[in-house]
Order: sequence, then structure tokens, then C-alpha cells
Amino acid sequence: MTLDASSLQVVKAPERRLRRADRSRGASVLLHSALVVASIIAVFPVFWVFVTSLKPDARAVEPTPTLFNQSSLDNYTRVLAGEKGDFLAWFGNSVVIALMTTVIGVFISATAGYAASRFRFPGKRGLMMSFLLVQMFPFAVLIVPLYNILLALGLNGTSIGLVLVYCTTAVPFCTYMLKGYFDTVPADIDEAGRVDGLSPFGVFWRLILPLAKPGLAVTSFYAFLTAWGEVAFASAFLSAADESKTLAVGLQVFVQQNRTEWGHLAAASILVAIPAIIVFYLVQRFLVTGLASGAVKG
Repeated sequence: MTLDASSLQVVKAPERRLRRADRSRGASVLLHSALVVASIIAVFPVFWVFVTSLKPDARAVEPTPTLFNQSSLDNYTRVLAGEKGDFLAWFGNSVVIALMTTVIGVFISATAGYAASRFRFPGKRGLMMSFLLVQMFPFAVLIVPLYNILLALGLNGTSIGLVLVYCTTAVPFCTYMLKGYFDTVPADIDEAGRVDGLSPFGVFWRLILPLAKPGLAVTSFYAFLTAWGEVAFASAFLSAADESKTLAVGLQVFVQQNRTEWGHLAAASILVAIPAIIVFYLVQRFLVTGLASGAVKG
């Protein structure tokens, strides 16, 4: 006798209700209170940045803070108008670099993760272990060697050079994550594809990738965030020209030597966060499945 997915859900539902019934009312109150407090702690800094973005710079750090007194959208208007720098150009540069990093990094990670999952070759275990060890080093120590490599290739100060740098930081984690996810996909699918006449790459492209959407969503989100909000590499490897900056680097114009324009900085920070929120909204239904599947087998 076999059980399908719907039958398993019916069996598990009473078990969940029993577990909830075993929990006392006091324990439930404490649990929900802790969740509410944790949510407030997590959301409050973002909320306060938004409140600050609606205030003039002179009132942003006043001794007795207020919420929405004398609030306006002037800071947003001035930031978008480019009074302190070409914000829209920075935004375009960041979008292009982040999308290129996501596409190139996830494609390399998917092919490498699939190869590590399906094929046996000398040094595979050491390769996967090196992907984990790379994450242990602070990225700051990589600036000098990466700078020398880009300089030798003639890519220093270019967007494509920065994309390659971001890929070096995103690919190891994404490869390890996708390898774990590909391990959960039955190998019989590969065999069926080869019987139907597909090449190894055809099996990967037409059969395995469509089944790996949750894992691809997680790694795409990680790769996008790696490039979207990074500052150190962008400051070191991009041209100093204003039109070549990314958003994270361009925001430094609001922090001057003797004065910080907190209202403008907060407004720009909110604008920078919007694309990341949109990307998270698009992939959030895959995130839990992708993270859980990638963590089960390694």
C-alpha cells in the first residue's frame, strides 16, 4: 500500500493538532509574545530609517525624536533629482552588475553543482571542502590579489571586472547549496533523459534545472544580494568617476567630513532596499523549500 502526498497531509494534520493541544495556554502566550517581541526588534530599525527619511536633516537627529512631525518627501525628491550625485545612474549600474552576477554566478554554480552531484572524479571531496573553506576568509584579504589579477587582465575599473569579482564570492556557496539540492533529485531522471537521446547537457538543461527551481531561487537571491549592497569591492575595483559608481558606493556622498545628511542618507537607503525587497517577494515561496533541500544532503 502506498500513500500519495494528499494522504500524507491528512495523516499529518491530526498529529499537528495533537501537538498544539498538548501545549498549555501559558506556553502558547509566552511563545507568541516572544515572536512578537522578536518581530518588533527586527522591524523597528527599518521603520526608524523610514521615519528619518521623511524629516529634514536638521531634525533627523534631534534630542527628542518624533515620528511624523513635519514629515515630507523632499529628501526623496532631492535624491532622485541628483542634487548630490547621479542617483539614477548609480541605480542603473547596480541593477546591471547585480543581474549579471546573478545570471553568470548561478549558471556556473548550477553546472558545477550538477557535476559534483552526478559524476565521480578525483578531488571532488577536496573541491567541495574548499568551497566551504573559502567562506571562512574575510573578503577584505582578497582585495589586493584580485586587484592585481584584474589589472593584468585589463578589467580594473570596469563593470565586468567587478562582476567577476562578485562571482568569486558567490559561486562557492551557491555551488555547495545546489549540489545538495541536486542530490535530492533522483538519478533515474538522468537515465531516462539519456535513453530518450538527450545529451548530458540536454539532461541538465531540460530535465534537472526545471526541477531545481527552489534551489535556483535561493542561490539567485544570495548572488543578487552579494552584488547589490557590497561596498568594499565596488570602491576598490570601479572607476572613481561619479557615473561609474554603484548605489552602495554612491551613498558615501551624503557622509561628509564635518556633516552627515541623515535625511538624504535615510531616503537613499530606503530606495536602495526596494529592489532587494522585490526580489525577495518574487522568490520567497521557493526559499524555505530550497534552503531545507540544500541542507539535507551535502
